[in-house]
Amino acid sequence: MSKENKVKVIDLNEDYKNLFFMCLEDWSDEMKEAGNHKEKWFDMMKDKGLRVKLAMNEKGEVGGMIQYIPIEHSFTAGENLYIIKCIWVHGYQKGRGNFQGRGMGKALIQAAEADARSRGARGMVAWGIPLPFWMKASWFKKQGYTKVDKMGLLGQVLLWKPFSDDAVPPRWIRMKKKPESIPGKVKVTSFLNGWCPAQNIVHERAKRASEEFGNLVEFEEIQTINRDVFLEWGISDALYINGKSVRTGPPPTFRKIRKIIARQVRKLKS
Repeated sequence: MSKENKVKVIDLNEDYKNLFFMCLEDWSDEMKEAGNHKEKWFDMMKDKGLRVKLAMNEKGEVGGMIQYIPIEHSFTAGENLYIIKCIWVHGYQKGRGNFQGRGMGKALIQAAEADARSRGARGMVAWGIPLPFWMKASWFKKQGYTKVDKMGLLGQVLLWKPFSDDAVPPRWIRMKKKPESIPGKVKVTSFLNGWCPAQNIVHERAKRASEEFGNLVEFEEIQTINRDVFLEWGISDALYINGKSVRTGPPPTFRKIRKIIARQVRKLKS
């Protein structure tokens, strides 16, 4: 029996919602810092076509997940396509254990593609990065996806698999403007969409760190779950301090964020 045949793919149900909201990392204290932003995002997007599937092994243990949504509700541009926001097979020895290398990712993406086809989609889209641990562009290429757009210094690529000859390739929506600093204060701006707990952790840490400096720091939260707000900025999830972007993947520690803010506060006082 092949690895794929041992994998069972199911639709998300009430029994596993909390596990999904924590990206299968219910064991992680860090993940608990993310708040309930993903749950709020789910509640808003479930009526806009959001689909979630889970992968189980032969013992009934959940080891993988995929979430995909009509592209019109994503951070990319396109028509009649679905986009994979996240596909993740738990790969840590701690917690649930390592489920990678057992065909779960392949089973999930195939199930999602079949589902999208049945709903009239003309293709499936994915985004990828060159980092080795998550959303690897090279992995999507092995699943038959081809690159159609590229953005950013980190080499984020947009890939797709068309289902029909009349499908139109998607494209990145690029940044249109960025937050500016304000005289007499340190300004911390957090763009928050809610779909990704890792980015939600960054938001919560930045908010908490900003509060420690009182009136010297102004914290601004920009909710990009509102599509019009996202299109105004062209930014989905990000952290800016005095108009400069802070790298958020993987999430910087609370200590590091606080250190960056403190440095700007000292400059303000000098």
